[in-house]
Amino acid sequence: MTDARVDIVVVGAGPTGLYAAYCAGFRGLSVLVVDSLAELGGQVSALYAEKLIYDVAGLPAIRGRELIDGLAKQADAFSPRYLLGEQARSIARAPSADGGPPRWLLTTDRASRIDCGAIVVTGGIGTFTPRPLAAAAGYRGRGLAYHVPHLDAHRDQDVVVVGGGDSAVDWALALEPIARSVTLVHRRARFRAHAASVDQLRRSRCVVHTDAEVDSIAGDPDLRHVVVATASGARLQLPADALVAALGFTANLGPLTDWGLEVVDRAIVVDSAMRTCLPGVHAAGDIAGYLGKVKLISVGFGEAALAVNNAATYLDPSRSLAPGHSTGKQAA
Repeated sequence: MTDARVDIVVVGAGPTGLYAAYCAGFRGLSVLVVDSLAELGGQVSALYAEKLIYDVAGLPAIRGRELIDGLAKQADAFSPRYLLGEQARSIARAPSADGGPPRWLLTTDRASRIDCGAIVVTGGIGTFTPRPLAAAAGYRGRGLAYHVPHLDAHRDQDVVVVGGGDSAVDWALALEPIARSVTLVHRRARFRAHAASVDQLRRSRCVVHTDAEVDSIAGDPDLRHVVVATASGARLQLPADALVAALGFTANLGPLTDWGLEVVDRAIVVDSAMRTCLPGVHAAGDIAGYLGKVKLISVGFGEAALAVNNAATYLDPSRSLAPGHSTGKQAA
């Protein structure tokens, strides 16, 4: 349990949240970042840590893990506080002791209480849960995984990847140079993944089984074999040290839906200043919605700057909205 008092709480420690922490620190505001995951980076760390990201301005390509490390280092110049492994549960209004605008009291699922002047919600798509692979029930942590946080963990292994979307194909291609073998199993003939990636997959040494499904797995205590059933009726027993079920995720906003925010199509409605319908509560990144919204990391960075700088003027109307130039290395 943690009790803290800060100027701004950022809910979500993904790329947008980390940049928001930097922006708050640059304005001279104390900030605490809370996230239900146990590590920084949100979906990027959980799902794409080893994948290349191409849409960050000024960086032709950067691995997910490197992007998160850079954002954390950038924010660390202003010593933000982090509360990881705790989900933001509820908020309640609290009177201000100094005559300023009312404050917020945010409580987590582990009974931590944070007294803050403003909140910036950067929770991405909310809480996400992998779609389970029924045939592999009971093997999570014993060979079954739903993402690949560390490619090198599968060096010289036999790996079976299940799925037909971008994640499945990307993981297969990323593992192909280092694994002993990579087999991709997809229940349909057509892939949802990008056509160029599918072409690359077919040119690689990965073995591809389409119109096929994982029927059962075996191994005690850890995974050793995967049995694949094909549409023709054949049953193939494949050696497997690891099974990556890249079947997608279900997402929901969880307790955020009880905060009194306006939510449309699982996005928190904001205005051009990233303000929600609650005073002092802003949103940025994929979780924020407005007409013309484009969900990109680069867009989230801009929204984080808008949210934090407008929150700064909410906390103190005498402040300038413009943060000043970073080349001066001084908070405005």
